Amino acid sequence: MGKTSPVRLAAMLLCLAAVLAAGRYYGPLHFYVQAVKSQTAAAIVSDGRTSSLGADLMEKIRTEAAKRRSQPVDAVVDRIWKAIPGYNGREVDIAATYEQARALGLNGAAPADQIPWVYKELPPAVGLGDLKPNPIYRGNPNKPMVGLMINVAWGNEYLPSILETLRKEKVSATFFFDGSWLAKNGALAQEIVREGHEASNHAYTHPAMSSLGAARQRSEIAKTEELLKTKLGVQNRWFAPPSGDFNQTTVDVAAEAGLKTVLWTLDTVDWKKPPASSVVAKVTARVQAGSLILMHPTQTTQDALPGIIRAIRAKGLIPGTVSETLSEKRIDAPGKK
Repeated sequence: MGKTSPVRLAAMLLCLAAVLAAGRYYGPLHFYVQAVKSQTAAAIVSDGRTSSLGADLMEKIRTEAAKRRSQPVDAVVDRIWKAIPGYNGREVDIAATYEQARALGLNGAAPADQIPWVYKELPPAVGLGDLKPNPIYRGNPNKPMVGLMINVAWGNEYLPSILETLRKEKVSATFFFDGSWLAKNGALAQEIVREGHEASNHAYTHPAMSSLGAARQRSEIAKTEELLKTKLGVQNRWFAPPSGDFNQTTVDVAAEAGLKTVLWTLDTVDWKKPPASSVVAKVTARVQAGSLILMHPTQTTQDALPGIIRAIRAKGLIPGTVSETLSEKRIDAPGKK
């Protein structure tokens, strides 16, 4: 073998030094070498299995997924609260989470809070629709929501201010319309629906439902239901009996019409004109996850509503409609994932 010339040997040493320097300094060659290293480490081996880094990430996701699983909660008929809706559980979608984590260049050493967790909801085995007809007084206590119920048979002068507060706070509520009011105030009711609020049934003439026979109860509900469809284009799900007066016939007749009978967890008693501060104090003391708060278009509610919303949010809860509160769909409390 011939001897290597001094010039050629010097050139080889310079190349070697350059390669070594790329591992220590941050020149262009360094980034090229690091990119090659990363691609090599992340490569899929010829038999189709993931690399050791990918396998470590998958193991991390599987282990953490077991800790993050929440069981669904079935709807039940409680001795006191009657029908309580179920609540979806959730589990990690392991494949989707892995794909997103790999796309971000993460491996098994990544902290759990840096992994982009993807979840799928798990429905309960028993939902509200599976229960026999019963009144509903509250949502599931595992769901961090509070339903705002506003029963409307009078009080038009306070509605614009109430709507302005809801608009400003970006909150939707459920308005239960008395049918005779709705027949005369279609334009105002349409404005309420356009604002994104839910419209529901509060009978037609604000009667004491329990004093009526089945046929008259059926008529009270059906007449208002027809107005909700024709005037507002609403497919309704709820019936709130006037003054909270009902019997089992009421619940059964409403169920025949495809409606569930809804009452309240917390009554503001605003029709007695208490100071707004006392209503806010009551809500602050008593509101819980799943509460349904009853209000009317009154001076008290007009003045108390901003404080009511603040009190709900201060407890880490989300104010919303009856449908949102009673649905099985999961929702994260503010600041929680």
